[in-house]
Order: sequence, then structure tokens, then C-alpha cells
Amino acid sequence: MPLVAYKNIPSFTRLQQDGHLILSEDRALRQDYRGLHIGLLNMMPDAALEVTERQFFRLIGRSDRIVQFYMHPFSIPGIERSSEAQSYIDQYYESFEDIKKIGLDALIITGANVASADLKESGFFEPFQDVLDWAFKNVTSVLCSCISTHAAMLALYNESRTPLTQKLFGVYEQRVNDALKPLTRGINTCFHAPHSRHNMITREQFLKNNMLVLAESQDAGVHLASSADGLRLVCFQGHPEYDRVSLLKEFKRDMNGYLNKALDTRPALPQNYINAAYADKFLALVDRIYQTSDLSLFNEDLIQQYIDNTWQDTARSIIQNWVGAVYQVTGFDRHQPFMDKIDPENPLATVLI
Repeated sequence: MPLVAYKNIPSFTRLQQDGHLILSEDRALRQDYRGLHIGLLNMMPDAALEVTERQFFRLIGRSDRIVQFYMHPFSIPGIERSSEAQSYIDQYYESFEDIKKIGLDALIITGANVASADLKESGFFEPFQDVLDWAFKNVTSVLCSCISTHAAMLALYNESRTPLTQKLFGVYEQRVNDALKPLTRGINTCFHAPHSRHNMITREQFLKNNMLVLAESQDAGVHLASSADGLRLVCFQGHPEYDRVSLLKEFKRDMNGYLNKALDTRPALPQNYINAAYADKFLALVDRIYQTSDLSLFNEDLIQQYIDNTWQDTARSIIQNWVGAVYQVTGFDRHQPFMDKIDPENPLATVLI
């Protein structure tokens, strides 16, 4: 559980104020525990940069009560930034060159905001490939979320994502396909997960590249998949890191885009998200906002009372399984992905998870 505040990142203060255990570096060094160093390649747009950082910090920090976590956020070129966001990155984030020097035990890669369905047309794709190439030679496990899953499938297997006719947006029921795999062991066999995307990688695309489809939805497709070894590559198409209000804020942002003519069509309503007790009133409110073009009527404090977080426990359990698997096979030398006598092609074969 403990996140180690080894540098002055504002997210540590914010999370501590919210009741999370944050260790000072001095206190961490006086405890006889081995730490895990986890990189966070944050490719999210400016408005979501710090929020996404906190979400993944919190998800990792809640996953284990013993391991000390050193989080290393960094970004890459090719993502348009405001001067304010770039200043934040320059002040608090590490460079990829620094990351390569210090080494990592594991790497998380966030989603991104990419307009084109063809990721090769985006400015971030080549720098993303460089990070991925380095990670598979030097890092025990890479965990991707949403668009970074699509980018990884394109970079590794030349699998292009398929555009959806309508944005997939909401909270969807997922079912576990194999409850005995290391990542899914002990989690609920039926759970919920948020999704928000315009494109998808299909079940068939994962399977034809010898990947394991671990959890999926009849309505939203594959949520969780991994490489055949169960660890080296972990792919979410959904968003296990999302807060209770993440979809609500995204819907408000999309409504604003439509009202300001930045979007041509009304944004999709969040599915299976608003409690039935408020659903009709919510629809009426949305219609009224479109009729009046008055987004100030969108009362987030009121609406969020009718939203339940039905995915966080399972998300934490999956991340706990992931952290546990990494911890058991990674070495003390962060420049070597595995300890001695671990088979890189099947790292969990001789390990009890």
C-alpha cells in the first residue's frame, strides 16, 4: 500500500489528504522492505493529465499493504501540450532518458486522446514504439490501458483497431473466462468496468496473436487480455483506474463540445451508469440543457449522488495480482527484468502466485 514520496509531486499531497498512506523517503528507507519501481507513461491530454496520474497512483497504492511503491511518471514527444501542462511535466516528471538510466520493475501506459483511427498518423506513435521496444527488453511487465492497448497491438502485431459506429461509453458487465490465471485468480467472476472509446481491438485479433482473453463483455468486447505467459504484456480496453465521476465529467465535456460546435452529433449517453432512481430526471436534464444551451444546469454534485462505483474492488484485485506476480519474478537489479533462473518466455511457470 505505501506510496513513497521520494519527490515533490503534488499528487502525493492530494492523495494523503484523501486518507491514503504516503511514506516519506526517509521513513521508507528505515523500513526493511523491498520497493517496486513502476513507471507511468502518461499520454493523457492536458485536462486529464494530473487526474489520470492520481488515479493510477491510487490504484497501485491500494493494491498491497506491504510493498513500497516508487512511481516514476514520464511523458513522450508527439502529444500537443499547453505551456502550463508542459511546465508541470518539466517540473515533476522524469524524462525517458532518465527512466532508462534508473530502470523499472514494471511499466503502466495510459490512454491518450487521438482523433484518427489510424494510430500511425498520430505524433506519439513512434516515441511510443521506442518506449515499448525498450520495455520488453528491460522491464518485467507492461500494462496498457485503452488506446495504449490499441497502440501496442499495432506496434507488436500490426493489428489495426476497428472504428465503432458510436462511442462505447458507460459501465458494462464483464465475465472472467479463466478464474485460474494469475491475473484473474480470486476476483469476482462477474464484475463491472468503465469503457470509453471510439474504436476496438476484437477478441479474434487478440486470440490470433496467441494472447489470453481473460475478461470480456457481451456489449463492450474484451476488457482484459494478456500475453500467453500471463505477465509480460497486460492489456485493458476499459478503464480500471476511473473514479466514480470520471464518466460524468467526460460526458459534461462532450456536451460542452457539442454545444460549442466542436462535435457534430450529440454525445452518447453513459450506459448503465446513472442509478434507475434518477435516470428519467437525468434524461430530462440533458434534454433541457440542449434546448437552452445552458451547461450551468449540469449539477455534478447532485448527479453523482446517483452513481455507484461498481468496479473499483475488482480493479484493485486485478492490480494486486499483477503487482504480486511482478514482485515474485523481478530482480533487485532494475536493469534486469527477471531474477536468476526465471524463464523470460514463461516467467510464472515455476512461481506460486
